[in-house]
Amino acid sequence: MKFAIFASGTGSNAEVLIRSAQAGELSGEVALVVSDKPSAPVLAKAEALGVKAELIRPAAYKNKAAYEQELVSRLQSEEVDLVVMAGYMRLIGPVLLSAYEGKIINIHPSLLPAFPGLDAIGQALQANVTVTGVTVHYVDAGMDTGPIIAQREVALEKDDTHEMLAKRIQAVEHKLYPAVVKQLLNEKLGEES
Repeated sequence: MKFAIFASGTGSNAEVLIRSAQAGELSGEVALVVSDKPSAPVLAKAEALGVKAELIRPAAYKNKAAYEQELVSRLQSEEVDLVVMAGYMRLIGPVLLSAYEGKIINIHPSLLPAFPGLDAIGQALQANVTVTGVTVHYVDAGMDTGPIIAQREVALEKDDTHEMLAKRIQAVEHKLYPAVVKQLLNEKLGEES
């Protein structure tokens, strides 16, 4: 089984997934890391770990459909079975969704449906909630609206700053995401045998 990771930023979840796959903890390999941002540290991290990393810039294509068709072509050429979003900051459109329906997952730093979209951690702090968390979900046409696969709670503490809460959420993400990817890859292997 092969999976691709899409990321726009530092790539901490991508790195955890790559290392988990390379350690044999996942029944699959990372075939490709894709970023839409030329300055994204995830590209260098992936290459340093020996994984093919590609910058595919949306601005280089005439529209979103053409951009996504290029993504689909790259994914198919690498025989990717699952697409794992790890801080990829773009809404997925119909071209990619239809080609990989039910095969794209995302991780989000809140207990969805609460605090979708950008800066979920800031939203949780501003709302003064006592609990937030992490959600892994299938990607659909909405913003963080796809069916939920798994969630884990993270308590807010009275003196939490954005950075403190982000670190605790990230620690949960780094355990939950590999576990979910492992489960999905094992299910796909079961379907094939």
